Amino acid sequence: MSTALLAPREALAAPSVRLRGFHPGWYGAVMGTAIIGIIAYQNPGEIGSLAWAGRWFGVAMVGLSALLAVGLGIPYAARWLRHPRDARADLANPVVGALYGTFPGGILVLAVGIATAGPSVFSVGATATLVAVLAAVGIVLAFLVSVAFAAMLFVNAGTDPRAANGGWFIPPVVNIIVPMALMPLAPHVAVADLPMLVAAGYAFWGMGFLLFVLVASLLYDRLVFHPLPEAPLAPSLWIGLGPIGVGSLALLRLGQAGGPLWGNAAPILATASSLAATMLWGFGIWWLAAAIVLLVAYLRRGRLPYGLGWWAFTFPLGAYTASTLAIGRAWHAGWLEAFAVALFVLLVAFWLVVTSGTLAATRSGRIWER
Repeated sequence: MSTALLAPREALAAPSVRLRGFHPGWYGAVMGTAIIGIIAYQNPGEIGSLAWAGRWFGVAMVGLSALLAVGLGIPYAARWLRHPRDARADLANPVVGALYGTFPGGILVLAVGIATAGPSVFSVGATATLVAVLAAVGIVLAFLVSVAFAAMLFVNAGTDPRAANGGWFIPPVVNIIVPMALMPLAPHVAVADLPMLVAAGYAFWGMGFLLFVLVASLLYDRLVFHPLPEAPLAPSLWIGLGPIGVGSLALLRLGQAGGPLWGNAAPILATASSLAATMLWGFGIWWLAAAIVLLVAYLRRGRLPYGLGWWAFTFPLGAYTASTLAIGRAWHAGWLEAFAVALFVLLVAFWLVVTSGTLAATRSGRIWER
């Protein structure tokens, strides 16, 4: 039967229609799920009685994110093979095109998750191999997506400035995640290869962070001189926490992994990395407050309609939570550890709400509406 003869909701249920319109932002679920596992495995709050439970909860969440990555990765690839015109049209769309960055982002965050929780399940060698494979695939795709989306904006002259939204932070943050996926490999590479690994980490950090600054200036201009984006784009304003959180965390990891390269200067580099990471983390306090204020402003106007964009409430907040936890431990500051625990509780609450919304929308078929 032709889908043209079906009722709208029935037509959306057709597998071919779902594949043709498969949303680029689905991998946000992989990112948002994996980051919970990464944080839980580290036992925020360092409560001894919860250490075992936190560790295995972390393993379970990373495992769930791996299942999501496989299950969602198949239609991602199939859509590009069977419906390349529709896939390219989404990439050229200034509202949804940047969401393709969630695909390499999910792969890279999963690599970090396996590096964190994998040793509880796999051997050290198997864990390193999985991380290396995922990092290699994620790095290539992260670079390609960030260049392709920007090129589409450049070539399609005349993009309305009001189209700028927080989703544009996704390609930058994905490149900033690269050193987080590379640094766990430092103990497993030859001494002669360590400089290349660390240099690549710093290069991708610089690439992603400078792109973040450029996008932040565009979004700031858009928010100041134009009305707020439509309600479905409200969650995207939280994505700014992602580059800030991952950026500060990556600086700490790069400083630690690169220590053997600097000899006697290693403590100086570690201190400088900690200071820079803390300053960047401080900017996140402002961004978090601004995001909360804007969310309240949207809610006062009415309910936010559910969409896959709601996953923007999870990974960015998770990245900032992980950063808070790492900085608190670097400074041996109990109050920062406590703040990280509070953020983690908020993150889990967001994840539960977004997951239930996603399941409900999937059952009803609303998830396939574009």
